[in-house]
Amino acid sequence: MATPVTPYQDDSFSDASMKHLEFIQAVIARLANNSFLMKGWALTVSGAFFAYAAGHSSWPVAAVGVFPSVAFWFLDTYFLQQERLYRRLYTRVALRDSDVPSFSMNISPYKKSIPWFNVMTSFTLVMFYGALVTVGLIVVVATLLHILLA
Repeated sequence: MATPVTPYQDDSFSDASMKHLEFIQAVIARLANNSFLMKGWALTVSGAFFAYAAGHSSWPVAAVGVFPSVAFWFLDTYFLQQERLYRRLYTRVALRDSDVPSFSMNISPYKKSIPWFNVMTSFTLVMFYGALVTVGLIVVVATLLHILLA
């Protein structure tokens, strides 16, 4: 019976190199999960503030609700940047003639290639958190108008 072939099965890759790639992939998976959780918490916390503010015509509560959105945006940016850095490390380790020391998890050589601001302004983060902040600002304005025109 033939042995099943795995995607990375190659005679030039040692068991240590394979294990190193698995370690890096595990970190990437945890960071991606953290990013997903940040989005869930941002939506829940900010949504609760905005719903309360809209229901009680309280612009200060709506304004306070914008701050968690921005805070979670910053946290999510950090996790996404770290994920991208570890993906760069993974790519380097996967090369046949890699110069990365065995089991190194050092991502500092790649930090300049993935600036924090560029990650923060990436399409996915801007669409999600930008929409959340925009909704918050709309609730602030709507509740202020409701109070002023009442």
